[in-house]
Amino acid sequence: MEPEVLQNPPWYIEPKEGESISHYFGRFRRHEAVCVSSPGTLSKAVGIGPVLARWEKFRFNPFPSQKELEAIGKLIGLDADRIAQMLPSKGEKMKLEPIRLCAVCYAEQAYHRLEWQFQSTVGCDRHKLRLLSECPFCKERFAIPALWEQGECNKCHTPFRSMKKRQKAY
Repeated sequence: MEPEVLQNPPWYIEPKEGESISHYFGRFRRHEAVCVSSPGTLSKAVGIGPVLARWEKFRFNPFPSQKELEAIGKLIGLDADRIAQMLPSKGEKMKLEPIRLCAVCYAEQAYHRLEWQFQSTVGCDRHKLRLLSECPFCKERFAIPALWEQGECNKCHTPFRSMKKRQKAY
C-alpha cells in the first residue's frame, strides 16, 4: 500500500521566507480561489473572533494561541507551526507604526519582511540601508502590508522598488 499524498487546497499559498503575517494574509485574501475580502470575515469563518485584523496591524497582545493558529491553518491549508514563523518570537517587540520597508529587498522579492517591524531593527542588515517609513516622493506613510496589492504608494502610486535610490546608508 502506497502512502497517501496530501494535496494542498486550491487556495493554498506558500509563505515566503521571513514574510510578515500581514503581507501573507493580504496575498491570501487576493488569491483567485479565495472569496474572502476582509480579515474579519476570515476570522469569523474560522471561529476565532476578530484577531486576524489585529495581527495584520502587528498587534499581538494577547499573543496568538496555538488553538487560533491551528484553526486558521486548517482553513487555509497551512501548518500552525508555519504560521507561527510569520509571527515575532514572544520576546520581540513590534513597531506598530509606521510600517517600514527596505525598497532594495522589495525590488529583489516583492513582499514585506516581519523583521522590518521589530523595534530592535534599525535598518536593513543585508543592504546596510535605513528602512523607509514613508514614500520619499509624497511623504505618505505606508499602508499595512496586507493592503500592498500593487507594491506602490497609495497616494502617488510610486512603486516601492523605485524608492531604493532614496534610501540612506546607516
